[in-house]
Amino acid sequence: MSLDVASIDTISEINMDYTATIFLRQRWTDERLCFDGNKSLSLDGRLVEMLWVPDTFIVDSKKSFLHDITVENRLIRIYPNGTVLYAIRITTTVSCSMDLTKYPMDKQTCTLQLESWGYNINDVIFYWTRGNDSVRGLDTLRLAQYTIEDHFTSVSEAVYETGHYPKLVFHFELKRNILYFILETYVPSSLLVALSWVSFWISQSSVPARICIGVTTVLTMTTLMMGARTSLPNANCSIKAIDVYLGICFSFIFGALLEYAVAHFCTLHRLSSKELPKDEDEEAEEERNGVLAAVANSCSAPDNKNKADSNQSSKTIEGKRERSKHSGCSSPMSIMKRLFCISDCFRVKNPYHIDNYARFSFPLSFIIINVLYWVYYLYF
Repeated sequence: MSLDVASIDTISEINMDYTATIFLRQRWTDERLCFDGNKSLSLDGRLVEMLWVPDTFIVDSKKSFLHDITVENRLIRIYPNGTVLYAIRITTTVSCSMDLTKYPMDKQTCTLQLESWGYNINDVIFYWTRGNDSVRGLDTLRLAQYTIEDHFTSVSEAVYETGHYPKLVFHFELKRNILYFILETYVPSSLLVALSWVSFWISQSSVPARICIGVTTVLTMTTLMMGARTSLPNANCSIKAIDVYLGICFSFIFGALLEYAVAHFCTLHRLSSKELPKDEDEEAEEERNGVLAAVANSCSAPDNKNKADSNQSSKTIEGKRERSKHSGCSSPMSIMKRLFCISDCFRVKNPYHIDNYARFSFPLSFIIINVLYWVYYLYF
């Protein structure tokens, strides 16, 4: 057998299949058809029913048809030694299992399998005419979304309950062109993230402006996420690379909106605390001293009782109790001091500095995550 691929019309991720038009050529020798002469004899395609032909079929074919314009596209050619050339032009839709985990940076390997329906390996043996060169036409194909990187052929056997049947398999590897998705999805989503950062340079008193930017970018990002999944199967629950990136962009946009909510709340809290008789720092200091004093009193109260009951004890026992007192009180007090120091680190003394931190932290973290994202999906 040999075949020419005339075209690959559609490759559908939703239906997990591809549609191709091929010229299938089969050659075999029938000694009953030998005749004298040195020229081949071309017959009408309607004479196929009068000859023996292999019962070849396409495995995993969902729908196929033989072209019949203006007549049935069949070719029968008989050579003097009894060799028969049988060629047909068919269009078939074949299923192709796809792994869309790295979509749209994925590579798919599809196959075209040819088997004998009724004749087993004791009756018919299939083989490619010229090995990998038996399939032609792929070098001139131009697909809209894919590039054919490699193709090869193989010979195997199909095992069924009724016996072993010959099988020929044609493999071809497709690589998706990512440029379309960069211009259609990745660039717009990245620009939306950068647009959400504009609110960091707007005054916190401009509530309508900052809220408008945040809500608009969130809604636009949601629409972009829905549009990116229109060409993907809904039943496939695997997380794709494009879903991860859109989720990252949505998180940054939503985080920018939450950042203003936190900054605005801290600003209002600071303004309300200025009306109190004591400053906020003094109140925090007094509260801290009160807690530390309570911890110290709780540690010293049992020790005073122990001292009154142990006046007749020896100096060795008093020294041990004194050491146990210091070790028992110093540990909770040191822990409380560390906790207060940690809480002071997360305490916002000036809410207006939140925007300054966001102007630096948001772009830096987005760039780092982008580098990790592209390195992982392109090289792993």
